[in-house]
Amino acid sequence: MQRRVYLDHAATTPVIEGAREAMAEALDAWANPSSAHVEGRRAKAYLEDCRRRIAHALDWPGELVFTSGATEALAIALTRVACDRRIVASVEHPAVHRVAPDAARIPVDRDGRLDFEAMTGLAEGSERPLFCVQSVNNETGVIHPMDEVLRAVRQAGGLLVADCSQSAGKLALPDADIVVVAAHKLGGPPGVGALLLRESGLVEPQGGQEGGLRPGTSNLPAIAGFAAAVEADKSWFVDMAGLRRRFEDRLEGRGAQIVAASQPRIATIGACRMPSVPAAAQLVHMDLLGIAVSAGSACSSGSVRPSATLAAMGWCDGDASEVLRISFGRSTSWTDVDACAAAWEALSERRRAA
Repeated sequence: MQRRVYLDHAATTPVIEGAREAMAEALDAWANPSSAHVEGRRAKAYLEDCRRRIAHALDWPGELVFTSGATEALAIALTRVACDRRIVASVEHPAVHRVAPDAARIPVDRDGRLDFEAMTGLAEGSERPLFCVQSVNNETGVIHPMDEVLRAVRQAGGLLVADCSQSAGKLALPDADIVVVAAHKLGGPPGVGALLLRESGLVEPQGGQEGGLRPGTSNLPAIAGFAAAVEADKSWFVDMAGLRRRFEDRLEGRGAQIVAASQPRIATIGACRMPSVPAAAQLVHMDLLGIAVSAGSACSSGSVRPSATLAAMGWCDGDASEVLRISFGRSTSWTDVDACAAAWEALSERRRAA
């Protein structure tokens, strides 16, 4: 059977071997960390050690609350932090727009750049606005200038929630009030993440676990895998910029349009448009050739609906529906990139000849 090429790491990346081993080891600490007996105390000590290790690896000085993933962490941050107005970037992950559908939206330009003047205006009249901005956009890879974002937030007297699902473990965390991290984006297992709080007391208590901030028995094996993934060697990331550049150069030579090409973008995410070829057709073509890519966010790509992110950037539905996302990870090789580029070129040539 032909080896498949996986280029959808922004959706989820394979669990690394170190995380698998840590999860297997943690299964021996099977007791409930909230129990008062010896077994429970042993499990609690294991959990707290993982908490310290993750905070240290991420260079986070504040509180770390384990969650079931980024979606839950965002929901906690956006619904249980005291504020009188919620303001989110228009290109945020769908999880943000679902939990805060009435939030004011910061516009962006066609390259995904935040409109800081509009951002400041949206906070006028508010005493304690809560802002939510991704450090790296999950569809385009655009890196938002988080230092500049934080300055605007502070000038407005607000708090900043930074969704770092795509950047944690690759780029330094911003100096936000609240940071969101997902383990499965950096080689850990799905179903676990963290809410990082600059100060205790920011979040309204609700539940019996994690210092009263959430309910549910702690998923210790997943947390152990999370810790191992965060601590893993990150030297692989250095090669990603060259891989993406090679891929995009080949596609541009065949008429592709690279989304936000002029902007700072994380090396692991690229989005490109093949004019006149729907993304659905591109996905099928790639999948039949053994190549896994996506169109837009993983939360909506199953239906290949028009991207809300690209719509916010001013793309019409027709053009946006022709955009694929290709994302790289620890296991991505030059051969993988060349195989995907060759498949894209073959489809483009066939459509031109039709």
